[in-house]
Amino acid sequence: MAVVIGEGEAAPDAAVTGTIPLPRIPVSAGAMIFDRAGRLLILKPVYKSGWTIPGGVMEADGETPWEACRREVREETGLEVSRGRLAAMDFRRPRPGRPGGVRFLFECGKLSDRALAGLVLQPEEVSESRLVPLPDALALLRGPIRRRVRAATRSRQLVYLEDGRQVARALPDDQAERVAGRVAVDAPGHLLAVRARPG
Repeated sequence: MAVVIGEGEAAPDAAVTGTIPLPRIPVSAGAMIFDRAGRLLILKPVYKSGWTIPGGVMEADGETPWEACRREVREETGLEVSRGRLAAMDFRRPRPGRPGGVRFLFECGKLSDRALAGLVLQPEEVSESRLVPLPDALALLRGPIRRRVRAATRSRQLVYLEDGRQVARALPDDQAERVAGRVAVDAPGHLLAVRARPG
């Protein structure tokens, strides 16, 4: 059996045949979209209780998290987002009846009233939408999404979470004190820019 270290690439010293299956981890992407007054767009899904934000599962055809975010926003709301900042990443551990996975959350800025007037809900998935002040939105959102949105809106830096809770030491202490990272995505080139600056 060969040890696989990447996309079908065998480890150099592998002396056995076959492959070790790589883990299959579901990945999804969501969007925080605000109006000019700072109210958050939330959606009422038809297939589960509570409220959520636009977003969904990344396609297995090579779609990136940012592409998934834009596609899901377009499908669920008819809105086009062209800019986004990666605000949070949340690793959810698998549990019985729940596959877990990685959740990317993008802060997509404030849309104009004119852009929001083009909102068209996808009836197969969404029954209602609202623009609500952030404190009210947090009270309505489902638990995992609420924790993600709350953490993301409290920081202008990328927030790393595990099961919706911030990990205190995602970086070694000396690096965490000196470095503040900012991650941004700019369509249509889908470029990921990481700028580190002294903290």
